Amino acid sequence: MNILVLHGPNLHLLGKRQPEIYGHQTLNDINGALDQFVAASPHNVVLKILQSNHEGELVSIIGEHIDWADGILINPAAYTHTSIAIRDALATVGVPVIEIHLSNIYAREEFRHHSYISGVAVGVVGGFGAYSYILALEAMIHVLGPNSTDNLDE
Repeated sequence: MNILVLHGPNLHLLGKRQPEIYGHQTLNDINGALDQFVAASPHNVVLKILQSNHEGELVSIIGEHIDWADGILINPAAYTHTSIAIRDALATVGVPVIEIHLSNIYAREEFRHHSYISGVAVGVVGGFGAYSYILALEAMIHVLGPNSTDNLDE
């Protein structure tokens, strides 16, 4: 299964940017943890991990991977609350999308409580710091897996 992981604006500054909110781990730390999780997984998972500060570039990346990605994990960062273009691109690819946030956006400023992305996502994972990415990846593997059901006993 091919999973596209997209990091939105300012996430390249993790570790330095408001560590009291976003933690001390860097984007490289998060990407490394994702790679380690995949390496230890019994599933055949291929990750492509990209970051951009530019809305149009994120839209282009999504479109360029329309025939490659089986699922998309995205931390749209501030674009969560502003980008109809990213929402439309994600809706167009027709694959499961999981929205990720390091912080709990509902425990923050009110303007962060609205997401344009969650309406086209199968789920949202947030509030667990860098571990949110691992939780989202695990969920995506479940969603894409051959025995994917709502029954946790399988």
